[in-house]
Amino acid sequence: MENRALYYGKLACDTMMRKYEASELPPKGGFHYHAGVFLSGMMNIYSRCGAEKYYEYVKAWVDSVIPEPGVINRFQLADLDGYMAGILLFPLYERTKDERYLAAIRLLMGNLRNWYKNAKGGFWHMAITRNQMWLDGLYMAGPTQAIYARTFGQPHFAKEAARQAVIMYENMQDQRTKLLYHAWDNSCVQGWPEPAPWANEKTGLSPEIWGRSVGWYVVAILDILEQMDKSMPEYQKLVEIEKEVLSAVLTYRDTKKKVWYQIVDKGHLEDNWIESSCSCLFTYALAKAVRMGIFDSKVGELAQESFDAVLKEFVTIEGENLEIKKICVGTGVNDYAYYVNRPTSVNDLHGMGAFLLMCAEIARIQE
Repeated sequence: MENRALYYGKLACDTMMRKYEASELPPKGGFHYHAGVFLSGMMNIYSRCGAEKYYEYVKAWVDSVIPEPGVINRFQLADLDGYMAGILLFPLYERTKDERYLAAIRLLMGNLRNWYKNAKGGFWHMAITRNQMWLDGLYMAGPTQAIYARTFGQPHFAKEAARQAVIMYENMQDQRTKLLYHAWDNSCVQGWPEPAPWANEKTGLSPEIWGRSVGWYVVAILDILEQMDKSMPEYQKLVEIEKEVLSAVLTYRDTKKKVWYQIVDKGHLEDNWIESSCSCLFTYALAKAVRMGIFDSKVGELAQESFDAVLKEFVTIEGENLEIKKICVGTGVNDYAYYVNRPTSVNDLHGMGAFLLMCAEIARIQE
């Protein structure tokens, strides 16, 4: 009998492959994290089932946006979001030794080596958002840096990825909930005249704890840890951070529905709503943390419970197609009303990628 989580993961991959030719994935023609998140999930499903059609689909997309060595189509040079899809290049290069992938890796890493930083050493999310750290940014750059460090013997990059996670923890954590705010603008400390309009004038913190951003953070730490040598001094610090933040995440899981809210710590408010992508990311992180020895098997049981809840609350199957609903669309930083009034989508690549990551990791438990 086929593994249940893997069954749903494959069904989701097949649904999207029927909808889009690889080169047509939105945003079409660009090296972008939307496609990168989805395809990294597909590669995780491929790692569990070995179906070559998934590998070939990922390769076809990468080849469509990297046509020759030194060229990356519509590359967001000055935005961390432009770097996330870099994680796809390593398995392709390892298998094919195609110089296009190596040239792209070197281009990405060369830029990240000299990235914009605030006074604390934290990466700006974009060149135009000076001094601002967004939790999303750790996922966009950190795992790529860590894989590069391990693959090419450049430990500096793993240390930098870990450093970014620690800077976020030390400056963006809410002491009441132990969760992290979506963003932080250090401009008030550095004397810049115009901090972001959402920034608290004293702390620089954004007002809310947005689900998917915390999801990116806890997932990124695990993905970074997976590439690090346990003897590195940064390793244990990241383990401690992950354990604390994920424990807090569990505290805010809805007691009846077993999933999480758009604004994680305000599930009691009537206009707040359960959101699928963060629920998938948290479930993935809990399951992976068990596999990596950060939590015991009891947490693995909770992860499986949330996997079942995701299927119940967000997933429908129509014929051969799987649909995931209540996926928050791409989101900036703002106040409570902004987040709870964000549109949702069905099978948006953010949510589909998160769903695939979850399915692949839960499949490990079910195996």
